[in-house]
Amino acid sequence: MSRIGKKVIVIPSGVTIQKNQTALTVKGPKGTLTAELHSSIELDITKEELHCRITSEGKFYNALHGLWRALIQNMITGVTQGHEKKLEIQGVGYKAEMLGKKMKLSLGYSHPIVFSAPEGITLETPIPTNITIKGTDKELVGQIAAKLRSFRKPEPYKGKGVRYVGEHVRRKAGKAAASAGK
Repeated sequence: MSRIGKKVIVIPSGVTIQKNQTALTVKGPKGTLTAELHSSIELDITKEELHCRITSEGKFYNALHGLWRALIQNMITGVTQGHEKKLEIQGVGYKAEMLGKKMKLSLGYSHPIVFSAPEGITLETPIPTNITIKGTDKELVGQIAAKLRSFRKPEPYKGKGVRYVGEHVRRKAGKAAASAGK
């Protein structure tokens, strides 16, 4: 059995979990999330706890056991506290600004990039060089953060681009330093 899968999930007050044949629905103060369960996963739901079990043996099913336990925990965290990712923009003239519900990114191209977030995602720009992405679905928050980062990935020579807060970008020496050693 998976070490992660064996852990008990504590259900906070205000959260209701419903399971039908193949789907799991988690409702909380911040919204509702639904996921299709794998056929080998069984859930024992009580008022305050949730236990995740597998019906088959093997390495693949052990991995599924831990995966589904983590996914359910992320769903519960999402409907109670929410998930958030932060990005920072580095580079001269690079910035982001909100235009209603859309975000306008100036990232050194000849045209600005206008990005509209899907339903359930909130974009914020506390300062023009920082972006905060908030939502209940952890996977969707991470996917939107990766999409915004992909518009201008950090380059290795000057470090310009969109990066996660705290991300380390490995820097290269460049042409002048390479010829100085000869």
